Amino acid sequence: MHEDDLVELEVLGVRRHPGDDELVVLLLEPVGELIVPIAIGPTEAGAIATAQAGVVPPRPMTHDLLRDVLASLDVRVRQVEITELVGGVFHAALVLGDGPTRVDARASDAIALAVRVGCPVLCATDVLAEVGVEATPATPEDEEADGSPEEQVAQFREFLDHVSPDDFERGEPGGRSP
Repeated sequence: MHEDDLVELEVLGVRRHPGDDELVVLLLEPVGELIVPIAIGPTEAGAIATAQAGVVPPRPMTHDLLRDVLASLDVRVRQVEITELVGGVFHAALVLGDGPTRVDARASDAIALAVRVGCPVLCATDVLAEVGVEATPATPEDEEADGSPEEQVAQFREFLDHVSPDDFERGEPGGRSP
């Protein structure tokens, strides 16, 4: 993908989509003030929220492990690119080092890694045009409802304390995953 076809986004954070209670990570395109909402699973939501809150787990989680493996091999993640939307599923790539090395990734995992390594998240302009929604200023009620990152992490930990594998639908191998 050519750099001119990409726009840098800011990771705003994880929220629950009002109405269906689906978890989404919100990405902001600051120039045009568009929001890209990406539905994600609870594991990735927790990974993104805890990293943004600066919470360091006692043992490395999967995204921490990937960050540490890459660092031990002296490979840096230059950027994350959200490349396309296929059948409602966002596709992404990790761009590694200074060369052309690209690794296919789920957008949610790529974003969780980007938050950990501090690299930019870019989005294809055609994806932004397709799914970007106009940002509206948050009201005090919105801010209160979402809570601080620490409150979001506490809510997620509470969720994890009471969730069981039976609470999730089992997908087909190779099928759509958030």
